[in-house]
Amino acid sequence: MNAVDMARMAYGSGSAPIRTQRGTEYAVFADVTRRLQSACSAGPDDFSALASAVHANRRLWIILAADLADTDNGLPRDLRARLFYLARFVDHHSRQVLRRELGAEPLVDINRSVMRGLAPQGKAA
Repeated sequence: MNAVDMARMAYGSGSAPIRTQRGTEYAVFADVTRRLQSACSAGPDDFSALASAVHANRRLWIILAADLADTDNGLPRDLRARLFYLARFVDHHSRQVLRRELGAEPLVDINRSVMRGLAPQGKAA
């Protein structure tokens, strides 16, 4: 067995598709959004699932906000500002969801909108 064969065994074959940065962002939003949707569907009986999903969503938006604030971010300034505003809204709304004052459905809607912007042409969120 030569070094190439050993590397293939260790790291897998090159047949796995490579994701773009945009595709990775879409996948993360899709995963978090599925968790939020599932927790919303479960109703008030499973608040721990809702709290966990809301926490994961907040973490995602905090990371996104930090990236948007970075001067090296390549997005247009206006789009960065609008997304940063959404991050602040998500944080504020999430606190109200965790206090059981509001529902999480608006968080799902926001994530779906972002996913539509990240999706390749012709793919629905």
